[in-house]
Amino acid sequence: MPAKIFTDKQVDLAPLLEKTCAVIGYGAQGRAQALNLRDSGIRVVVGLLPRSRSRVIARKDGLCLANTGPAVKQGDLIFLALPDTKMAAIYEADIAPHLRAGQALLFAHGFAIHYRTIAPPNDVDVVMVAPKGLGPMVRTQFIQGRGVPCAMAVAQDATGHARQLALAYSKAIGGTRAGVFETTFREETEADLFAEQAVSCGGMNALVRAGFETLVEAGYQPETAYFECLHELKFLVDLMHRAGISGMREQISETAKWGDISVGPKIIDASVKKRMKQALAKIRSGEFARGWLRETRTGKRRYERLLSEAKKGPIERVGERLRGLTPWLEENS
Repeated sequence: MPAKIFTDKQVDLAPLLEKTCAVIGYGAQGRAQALNLRDSGIRVVVGLLPRSRSRVIARKDGLCLANTGPAVKQGDLIFLALPDTKMAAIYEADIAPHLRAGQALLFAHGFAIHYRTIAPPNDVDVVMVAPKGLGPMVRTQFIQGRGVPCAMAVAQDATGHARQLALAYSKAIGGTRAGVFETTFREETEADLFAEQAVSCGGMNALVRAGFETLVEAGYQPETAYFECLHELKFLVDLMHRAGISGMREQISETAKWGDISVGPKIIDASVKKRMKQALAKIRSGEFARGWLRETRTGKRRYERLLSEAKKGPIERVGERLRGLTPWLEENS
């Protein structure tokens, strides 16, 4: 059954207008959403640890700033704009002791609630508003009078008004300008992790590297392989983003189209889909989350080693040199 889409005209900002939003953390999403909330007429206080380097940025942005605990006390709605791996510790030390009945905890991703790394009390609302875009995009689209689509969910409705509050928050950050669809914490978390691993990050990166290496190993110039397998990908993804897969196909050559539909399914075949299902099973069982949290608790040695090894790949060296010849690409990104 298709999800219901909420738009600007269907959502009232009133449930949020007399409330204070405490934004805990000031990274990309925290900053973008705090500024959008302020520009929508919502009272905002940014809560940060005393030694946080983000304090200087928040002050320059003209936002009210407090230590985390006092910010939680001031807030009616508390947005935990924190990394999944750090959220539990900050919650236990600086957020949970200051919560009161009737407040709302808001998340931009369902990880902490779905995998129970934190356990909110029964007398607060627990909601999620997850923008389907990076923090800078949430801000720039808002400034331009547009918005980034959002997923919205309610995990706990202590006040009876959690859903209306989450929708009002979505509107305040610009989400309803593009559309907000209702989901669950479980669905958002599992689908997001799967897409990152199998498609948008892990799958795409591995596919690009494999294509580059296949051409180079066959004797083609690394520069040719880079442009064909990585550089041109942006233009095709932009087409898909605007018009879908079929719309993208309408814009490419007949030869490219024939290769797409006749060869592509042989590359990404049933065996790949089988491994995707295995990855999804590990996400749904909690195995991936437990492994990732264990990795962070033990110093992230494997994580750092894998990142370091990936940076040494030949595609990185070739790409760095070629991107230096086209500095305007960054301006148009």
